[in-house]
Amino acid sequence: MANGAQIGDEIGFAVTKARIYVTYKPTVLDPQGNAIQTALHHLGFADVESVRMGKYLEVELHTDDTSRAQEEVEAMCQQLLANPVIESYRFDLETAQ
Repeated sequence: MANGAQIGDEIGFAVTKARIYVTYKPTVLDPQGNAIQTALHHLGFADVESVRMGKYLEVELHTDDTSRAQEEVEAMCQQLLANPVIESYRFDLETAQ
């Protein structure tokens, strides 16, 4: 694949990119976020009031069917990418030709 080429460019089918954001629910303690906040304070960023750590994922699906892509990404999040007991998630979809 050439530099800068996207998956699907060479074959000619559409790709839907899902941008997935996973974070702890507000009621769940976030020790890693607290450690980052403390480190930022030590670096002089005194205005930082809180930090919540999370995950960002990009998943490319070989489809231009937004409804199908939404169902698949929802299932991925429920089954693997997020722990629905302690984490919340949201995602955005972008289809490119």
